[in-house]
Amino acid sequence: MPAGPSRRQPTLDEVAEHAGVSRSVASRALNNAPHVSRAKREAVQRAVRVLGYVPHPTARALATRQTGAAALVVAGEDPSIFADPFFAEVIVGASAALEEADLHLMLCLAASDRGRKRVEELLRCRGADGVMLMALREDDPLARLAEEADLPVVFGGRPVGPAPRHYVDVDNTGGAREATEYLLAQGRRRVATLCGRLDTEAGRARYRGYRDAMLGAGLEPLPPQEGDFTEPSGAAGMAALLSRHADVDGVFAANDNMAAGALRTLRAAGRSVPDDIAVAGFDDLTVARIADPPLTTVHQPVRALGREMARMLVALVNGQDPTPLILPTRFVVRASA
Repeated sequence: MPAGPSRRQPTLDEVAEHAGVSRSVASRALNNAPHVSRAKREAVQRAVRVLGYVPHPTARALATRQTGAAALVVAGEDPSIFADPFFAEVIVGASAALEEADLHLMLCLAASDRGRKRVEELLRCRGADGVMLMALREDDPLARLAEEADLPVVFGGRPVGPAPRHYVDVDNTGGAREATEYLLAQGRRRVATLCGRLDTEAGRARYRGYRDAMLGAGLEPLPPQEGDFTEPSGAAGMAALLSRHADVDGVFAANDNMAAGALRTLRAAGRSVPDDIAVAGFDDLTVARIADPPLTTVHQPVRALGREMARMLVALVNGQDPTPLILPTRFVVRASA
């Protein structure tokens, strides 16, 4: 008796469709990979039983392959951003932690349209075992793509909006509040702020710290003078403040680069620091120590930020579920205030 037509084997795409998950989630569930919820894993297992799916051994081997690399993605506009001492310290910390886990560090700049598309492809196609995202602005599509990505993602600094599940940040609000309170304690009453970009959480949080300190002292905060965390924006912002508020006697800058720019403008304007105007910054990187005068500033553990981001990512890659981490800051008094 002739044999009947052979029954076609179901595909992984059909398993995923039956389970109501993406193809990549179905693949990872079948291969016992981490970062798949119990509900999705059980839905895939039910689909396998119903459809009679049998994984191909070669496909299984390809699905379980890891790249041995983790990506640090910075959503900046200028390729020289990696030369900024802040990001250089982050890279040093992250690289050391990844080396302990035998993971290579990939650096990606999501600046141009082409750069963003490459990062999107990295997220969608699992071009790395995990991704660390930094310097995201409000409504940056990378934040949404990262949340939807089928691979571990850690945010360095919280993005604007709802907090993601996994992030490492510093106490931006508390540090800015302490710096402003110090200026007020020195008898300054017309304290202004050179704030960072207000479409970033760091910029907003440091402005909140300034505002809270002013209101807590019964003083009206001056409108924020926004910059982009660079030295030229600090210089331009300080000039704008002097033109609008000639009686300013204290300035909190949202980072040391902008504080250094403010010092340059004040020196050109013939204003003495700290006698006429006291200046405080945020970061405590090399620029704070070599500024003239050396900057009073908020120390944030930048290298530790990179290290803890990488450690959190390694934990995720290994199937753990770490909690978000906020690193403390401390205030450093030097000659500028």
